[in-house]
Amino acid sequence: MRCRFALLPLAAGLAIGGSSLPAHAQEGGGPVPRSPGLPYAPKNLPDRIVLTPGADPAREMAVAFRTDTAQAASQAQLAVSVDGPTLEEKAVLITGKAMPVDSSYGPALYHQVRFTGLAPDTAYAYRVKGAAGWSEWYQFRTAAAEAKPFRFLYLGDVQNGILTYASRVIRQAFHANGDIRLVVHAGDLVAQRDDLDHDDEWGEWNQAGGYNYAIVPQVPAAGNHEYVDVPKRDGSESRKLGPYWPAQFALPSNGAAPVRATTYYTDYQGVRFIVLDGTAAIDLGSMKAQTDWLDATLASSKANWNVVLFHQPVFTCARPNDTKEIKAAWKPVFEKRKVDLVLQGHDHCYSRLTGEAGREASASARADGSVQGPVYLVSVTGSKMYRLNDRAPNQPDKIAEATELYQIVDVEPKRLRFRTYSASGKLYDGFNLDRTAGGNRLTEIDEPTLATRTCAGEVGPDGGRCVATGK
Repeated sequence: MRCRFALLPLAAGLAIGGSSLPAHAQEGGGPVPRSPGLPYAPKNLPDRIVLTPGADPAREMAVAFRTDTAQAASQAQLAVSVDGPTLEEKAVLITGKAMPVDSSYGPALYHQVRFTGLAPDTAYAYRVKGAAGWSEWYQFRTAAAEAKPFRFLYLGDVQNGILTYASRVIRQAFHANGDIRLVVHAGDLVAQRDDLDHDDEWGEWNQAGGYNYAIVPQVPAAGNHEYVDVPKRDGSESRKLGPYWPAQFALPSNGAAPVRATTYYTDYQGVRFIVLDGTAAIDLGSMKAQTDWLDATLASSKANWNVVLFHQPVFTCARPNDTKEIKAAWKPVFEKRKVDLVLQGHDHCYSRLTGEAGREASASARADGSVQGPVYLVSVTGSKMYRLNDRAPNQPDKIAEATELYQIVDVEPKRLRFRTYSASGKLYDGFNLDRTAGGNRLTEIDEPTLATRTCAGEVGPDGGRCVATGK
């Protein structure tokens, strides 16, 4: 099911659903699916509050939030956290910019406020303003100025069953793993063309993460479903970044020039996170610009670890063929610049791949003392699942089918501890990556993990029907 929308430039306002189509219909006259019983209309108090890091999150953070149009000014109060209920006494008023979004629920304003000049490794509290008053206080901690151990959460495609299914995975991750300092999203945060009205999808995405998204910085990569189809005069289609993305995320503006809205990097306590946009690279002509920027950004990195995040995987676990354009352009850069982790989504299955030649060759190389190149991960958090392809049984080190997952990564100056967990919190996969003078060494964990989860014909790994479909 596809909806086409007439999009206006952001500065002039955004036409979605309500301005170009009836509120409960889409092109072709069919009904737009809605979240049952959950209206996501903008209100006179702020919602959809999302914290994002600056390029230097030791000294800069940003927040985006939504209100109805009665709150024209973008306002936040910020204070160094104290231990009594007196935050407002020394709070500083900070203003930002507002962007109009006219959704199927009617007009709204998305606000973005940047917090700059912060002190490293310091707890701050902030609140944001709606026409009816202030939000509650939200607390975050800036990054340390130097390399220091921390934990981050990696989520694959949330996209489908966002509130119904993916929310429990996200909440399990936060509940079971304390002090998560950063969340990285490998694209397709929403379906945005398939399951729900766009405003409902972003409403469910925010509700699934709840206050965690307001207190832990979010590092999102754009997937193909963050784009909308735009009809061209010759009858063909192009893509345009959906209007919610630049409104919902106040991201660093240090990416590749043609795609600064969706490419950027942030340096967090010894890790450089580099975010690319595979959709814009493949479909919109920015491949060379992104590749050149990627190479320069890796070359200038002084971080202990370099982690690259994007949507379409180099090595696919579901599709018949690897993503040839990305594989040809970016894989050589990853290898030349010695990238440590490549975090991806898109395939709606799980794959941990340490060598293109396959798992046996990878294990043999490690046993012979070879250093480890980039480790390629693909994962999925939401309910949409794809069948594994015919290379999955032999090429990746571990795979999963029809399984919702989240990943916890513990960072130390000379070690990465990577653990994958199932929706119910069971350990599924894991490895340690150790930095040595000669290069990275990968060791499999000796902790007990779940057996490989795949469908057996039409029977799924939990004994019910197999919910994975072929690509």
